[in-house]
Amino acid sequence: MDLLPKSSKEFAAPEYWEQFFRRRGERAFEWYGGYLELCGLLHKYIKPRDKVLVVGCGNSELSERLYDAGCQNLTNIDVSEVVIRQMKERNSSRRPNMTFQVMDATQTTFDDSYFQTVLDKGTLDAIMTDTDERTLETADKMMSEIGRLLTCGGRFLCVSLAQAHVLEKLVGHFSQGGFMIRVHQVMQGSTSESDSQFPMPVFVFVMTKVRQISGFPTVLEMMPDEEGGKPARWASPEELMEAVKERQRYALIRNRLNQNQSSQEISLDLCDGDSRKSRYTFYIVDNPTVRLSHSNHFAIFIIPQGRETEWLFGSEQGRRQLSGSVGFRRLIIVALHRDQQYTDMKAIQSELSAKVLELAPPGLPDHQQIPFLSAGEDIGARTIQHRGKSDFSGEYVVEDVKGDGNSSYRRLIFLSNQNVVQSEARLLPINTHIGQKKRKDKKKHQKPVKDLEQPTVTRIDKSYLCCEHHKAMISGLAMLPNSGILPECKTSVLLIGLGGGSLSLFIHDYFPGSRVEVVEIDPSVLDVACNWFSFCQDDRMKVQLADGLVHINSLADSGEACYDVIMFDVDSKDPSVGMSCPPPAFVEKIFLQNVHKILNPNGVFILNLVCRDAVLRLKVLNVLREIFPLIYAQKIDEEVNEILFCCANSERKLSSLELKELAMNLEKKLKKPGVQWDSTYSLAEMLKSVQIV
Repeated sequence: MDLLPKSSKEFAAPEYWEQFFRRRGERAFEWYGGYLELCGLLHKYIKPRDKVLVVGCGNSELSERLYDAGCQNLTNIDVSEVVIRQMKERNSSRRPNMTFQVMDATQTTFDDSYFQTVLDKGTLDAIMTDTDERTLETADKMMSEIGRLLTCGGRFLCVSLAQAHVLEKLVGHFSQGGFMIRVHQVMQGSTSESDSQFPMPVFVFVMTKVRQISGFPTVLEMMPDEEGGKPARWASPEELMEAVKERQRYALIRNRLNQNQSSQEISLDLCDGDSRKSRYTFYIVDNPTVRLSHSNHFAIFIIPQGRETEWLFGSEQGRRQLSGSVGFRRLIIVALHRDQQYTDMKAIQSELSAKVLELAPPGLPDHQQIPFLSAGEDIGARTIQHRGKSDFSGEYVVEDVKGDGNSSYRRLIFLSNQNVVQSEARLLPINTHIGQKKRKDKKKHQKPVKDLEQPTVTRIDKSYLCCEHHKAMISGLAMLPNSGILPECKTSVLLIGLGGGSLSLFIHDYFPGSRVEVVEIDPSVLDVACNWFSFCQDDRMKVQLADGLVHINSLADSGEACYDVIMFDVDSKDPSVGMSCPPPAFVEKIFLQNVHKILNPNGVFILNLVCRDAVLRLKVLNVLREIFPLIYAQKIDEEVNEILFCCANSERKLSSLELKELAMNLEKKLKKPGVQWDSTYSLAEMLKSVQIV
């Protein structure tokens, strides 16, 4: 243990290395792997006739093995007199053409353009122990000296851990002109040549000296893991450095997973090599409670396309439940990305087999076949119908996805938060046929023409509410004092937040006495609702393009408007807040007082609250209690959503049983003959656990 320095700064001191090699003796010390781990890369760039300079050679066997493999024009330098003497004695008779000299790599005595290759294994890392000015100057001197020594077309091979400050200095120096940069990651094999197993990967930076041509961009490349793969080219040094850091982060994840079972879910993205866009997302879930057998160590679960937003797949809690139900010690749950093409499950399995094995749990039996699981028989289907960009929410897509069975759905997804469905509607098929009469055959051999069938087209099912919180919000209409004469009686509704329009359309279509006013801040959302979700306005349905905050404050100031129902279904664009719906400004006391001011004395204010912060939730409830005398709450199963029904009249205090009975009576009236109704939707069921808060 005492061979290692007390502080990293000692690595840069010649005195430390003198003492180190005296204690170490003649036993070779291999930083960052030995010859067997590096030879494949080194011989790709070092030719047998090349003049090679090895800087900071130490007592590594690397030069000796290179010499024995045919690269015999080797010069080795080091600042330690002790190690140079040891290496001369060790090699004078067996390798007579290899030389060793005591010399500082920052100021050598060799001529300009003398070497075809300069090789450094860990010396730059040892010099750059910190980011002090003197340290950086020393590193600059070493790299400039190496540049001077190389011939045009010559290469500097730098083996490094690429710590952040070393990476920045190395890439920054050689990307300024005159060099091409290519980066390889050293794949750690089963060899035990290395003295230390680093949790960080080892890289070989290949700097090729070229003639500078004005206006010609620097070539910056990262080689793929697979043999024979095409290098990825980067437009800037920053992008190349980020690619290296991505490899480092992945190595740390692998090291963590190899050390022990992780109590927390780990996620990572795998990118397409050509487009560099995310192709797969892995969620790695360990279940230490599973009793191990020969066949339940490890499995892969593929989420069908379009189902990644479901609670079971789209939330950490859901994925843990999935892991428990399938019964494997480690489960990798794989999400497929939009904008990527997937053939079938077999092709996905072939593409992922090698990568998932890198993330296998320790103790996996040799030659164990890894099962690939999924929900259903295929990988699902996703069709992007429209793309656009909102000034408020950024890029978005409208896509059709296949659900369970034969069901299909249309969704609005904002790409800034791809795992959240902004709006959703069920699609119903419309099968039409073009009948063609069979023509009388004038020739006996002519076959009759069969009827031609058009491709299936779809329409929006306005009777179906995809979102559970929308169903609960509709159930809240049973709390109105006139619910006994709904849905025909006149009811004024103010809805903040349009989305795809399914909630407002349902109220409009199933409550013929209603007048619905919707406030939507984003014109793009209104366009999407009209063009892709069959939303339309008429004399009972109006949309105001405005900020909901400004609109309600204006109504309160005028004192003219009064609504039976006010609904908030608007999300926050600030991910840093523990409340994603509504934005915090919508639950401030002064604003909620204005909401109360424009609500009828017997009206109900229905708020969709999505709050993961328990302290913040309690704060919101306390503000609401100051303004509304009676508040009911209904949690949505398997979702974070909570629907708050805030009544302006405390005399409407009803038990849970009474509320369910009112909801049942309202549902009977809504399900009148000739009206399409979703058989899975029960108003009373949505209020099954409602309680006063």
